[in-house]
Amino acid sequence: MKFYRAEQYQASCEDLFLRYEREVKNLLPNARVEHVGASSIPLAISKGNLDIFIGVESDELEAAVQILTTLGFKEKVDTLRTSELCMLESRSSDDVAFQLVANGSEFEFFLIFRDKLRADPSLVQQYNELKMSCEGLSQDDYRRKKSDFINHVLTGA
Repeated sequence: MKFYRAEQYQASCEDLFLRYEREVKNLLPNARVEHVGASSIPLAISKGNLDIFIGVESDELEAAVQILTTLGFKEKVDTLRTSELCMLESRSSDDVAFQLVANGSEFEFFLIFRDKLRADPSLVQQYNELKMSCEGLSQDDYRRKKSDFINHVLTGA
């Protein structure tokens, strides 16, 4: 697993986000489309991928899944899938994922986590250190450590 410094990837992720934001809003005009993940957090290191939060009304989520597949996305396997959350990944060479979330659900934590890190540079530094300590680990071990950190930030524990 390779990580990149913010100056190596964030500008290109922002450009890509703006493109996908326009495309999603054309298909789902009432959706909330927000840049989340490390690429949305100043000075955060990352694998260089782009995560996009798409908030829709809960009764529109399943239809939105089908609509978003027309942009070249598919449901991500081996990840949590509920009536309020569907993770989608790009079929193209773009390393982009959509977090399709029911508005008002617990899965809005993607936004809360982003905002907490944007507001506290010391949390960004801790997040960067955690990621660097994961170089060479398996994807599962990395996800476990990252999940523990996210829970720590969200609960304030």
